[in-house]
Amino acid sequence: MAQLSPTAEGFRAAFRCPLFTIAEITWRWVVGATATVLLLFGFFEFLNTLPVNNIELLFLKSRQPFLISQAIAHILQGGLYRGFLSLLLAVLALCLLWMIAASLGRITVARAALDYVCEQIAQKATRMGLAPGESVPLSEQSPWPALLRLNFLRVSVVLAAVIAICGASILAGFASSNTDPQPGLVFLIFIPMATAIALISYCLNWLLSLAAVFAVRDGVDAINAIEAAIGLCRERTGALFAVSFWTALAHVVAFVVATTLVSMPLSLAAVLPWRLVILAMVLLTLIYFAVADWTYTARLAGYAFIMQMPSSFWAPPLPPPLPPPPVLSREIDKNELILSDLPNLVTES
Repeated sequence: MAQLSPTAEGFRAAFRCPLFTIAEITWRWVVGATATVLLLFGFFEFLNTLPVNNIELLFLKSRQPFLISQAIAHILQGGLYRGFLSLLLAVLALCLLWMIAASLGRITVARAALDYVCEQIAQKATRMGLAPGESVPLSEQSPWPALLRLNFLRVSVVLAAVIAICGASILAGFASSNTDPQPGLVFLIFIPMATAIALISYCLNWLLSLAAVFAVRDGVDAINAIEAAIGLCRERTGALFAVSFWTALAHVVAFVVATTLVSMPLSLAAVLPWRLVILAMVLLTLIYFAVADWTYTARLAGYAFIMQMPSSFWAPPLPPPLPPPPVLSREIDKNELILSDLPNLVTES
């Protein structure tokens, strides 16, 4: 068991160094804002290209679900394929943007976190009277190519998971037919398959994110970084699980609190102006995203502590030395009355 808790040190680093969180928020929110603006702009531009005649407009204003659905189907006829290709192109462009931004952000945040961790370990070793050991120094080689490849693998894992879930839905649909519909059986087949796909993709994504820290620290390529991450998982399984569990628990708590707070403006939507309700929901959502990025920074700092802590910190603390046993004297006290050979000596005295 480690003499220092990487989980506690990770949260302490996130508290003491808010610049880590600000740097993480910067690149994540830039990508998120770009994706939101691009998708909204593309959606409205796609709507402007759809021709709507008077009959379709009349069906849309009829407030009859059947007529509205027929009008929408006729409007999208011929333009849905073009919209799908545009959406696919936008998703690929956003994936490329995320790969570049994530690589730059990981270089900045991981290097700063590793430098901070090395300083903290040296100070704590001096304070605790332990051997400071030798922390692995940061490599001067650029980790940019390795991080770009690792992020490409992460995007590939996510896309493969989406395709696999679609395939699982198609495969589960074979259990039901028009003559013998069995939606319950389809549901029971699809849920375990989708859960297994999501779990495997999450584990692979987590491993690749851990390998990115090794790529920054050691300056190695993507394959060697993945190998180093697997080796760390074998050696420090308990510590990695503890950091991941507590940071994930903090994230879940933040999500529950944010969901509860967001539901409050919705419950007052009939009383408050709708602009104020939307503004409150957006602000609460942004605060939740900031807290989520903060927990991710704490997890990254915890992993950095696990990677950089020398072996002397992982050894269990030595128990305090036992006091010396009392020295028993072998000499006989001749003045002790119970040792006298005279009878009734105590009575006579």
